[in-house]
Formats: sequence, structure tokens, C-alpha cells
Amino acid sequence: MSKKNKQVANPKGLFVFQRKNYIFLFIGLAFIALGFILMSGGGSDDPNVFNPDIYSFRRIRLAPTLVLIGLGIQVYAILLNPNKNKN
Repeated sequence: MSKKNKQVANPKGLFVFQRKNYIFLFIGLAFIALGFILMSGGGSDDPNVFNPDIYSFRRIRLAPTLVLIGLGIQVYAILLNPNKNKN
């Protein structure tokens, strides 16, 4: 029988992600956090009074768009291969 070369997929001390991946991860988290912060508020102290501010552009369009952009950046950061050009 022949010997099979066993290669270690992740040698000790080597991280899966590089610095560039983590930068994009944190940028994506910042977008998501900003989106949720912009979505918050708009409530009323009195439950019998309706506050139409809950349907503002900021809460209906801008904040969810920022959250989706942040999620897209997260996916990009995970799939990014910073060692692609190094041969």
C-alpha cells in the first residue's frame, strides 16, 4: 500500500481569517449596529396616542437597508481570501 500524505489544513498558530477579513467584519458589524440604532425609538409615552413618526423614512427604508448592507459586507468578509494573489 502507498503512503498517503496527510496535510494539516490549519497548522498550529495560523488563523483562518487574516487582518483584512477582520476589518471587513467590523465594518459590517458597524453597519448592522447603526441600522438597529436608527430603527429604534418612535414610541409614545401614552398608549392611547398614536405617533406617526414610527413610519418615517429613517425607520422604514434607511435602517433596514443599512442592516442588509451590513449583512452583505459580513458575507463578503467571510468569503474574502486575502492570500489569493500570493503564490
